[in-house]
Amino acid sequence: MHHCSVSLLKDKKNYTIMSTAMILSFLSASILLALMPGPDNILVLTESITKGKRNGIALSSGLSLGVIVHTIVIATGLAVVIQQSESVFTVIKIFGALYLFYLAYKTFQEKTSDGLIISDNPTNQAQIKNTFFSLFKKGLLMNILNPKVTLFFIAFLPQFVTENGFPFTLQIIILGTIFMVQAFIIFTTIAIVSAGLRPLIKSPKFWKNIKWAKIVVLCGLGLFLFVA
Repeated sequence: MHHCSVSLLKDKKNYTIMSTAMILSFLSASILLALMPGPDNILVLTESITKGKRNGIALSSGLSLGVIVHTIVIATGLAVVIQQSESVFTVIKIFGALYLFYLAYKTFQEKTSDGLIISDNPTNQAQIKNTFFSLFKKGLLMNILNPKVTLFFIAFLPQFVTENGFPFTLQIIILGTIFMVQAFIIFTTIAIVSAGLRPLIKSPKFWKNIKWAKIVVLCGLGLFLFVA
């Protein structure tokens, strides 16, 4: 009986430990992934250059917060359903792709003048507030409606779960939160730095190219979801 109690206490002690080394490894890998050029990075960069750091931070906030949704899906086991059900995955994929095409169309409709987006005139404070929340929603929906993110997290997060650590669900939530925070910091930094380049860029042609770069990225990501 005494031996059994000692064994249970020992197991309980190990059960409450999450490997610090594993967390650091996960953080390092996450930062490298966030820094790698990709659709999210490019969108934050172009949005910040064309419309300012406030818009870039709004988009970064939405993109980063969307990570929590995928984390909860994985932690609660719903990711297995999405992964095994072709119909569910297809529906989510189609909605995500259509939304990206819609964003590309809205970008195409934007009018520029002297390198500035007319609809984002900083003198209109109400419009700025509306733009901030609309961009936050844009980033959030872009992340949530991309099933590839869920499947990526299914492959990525479990690799850093400690066998004798916290319960699996709790560890997944912790890892997802860490990924969200570092992604927000990286994306926000990109937004601030790229927005600082705005006064240095006076060529209308450059702004037109930036606009089309956003359209190409959105359409490219949408096509990728369709054919994946």
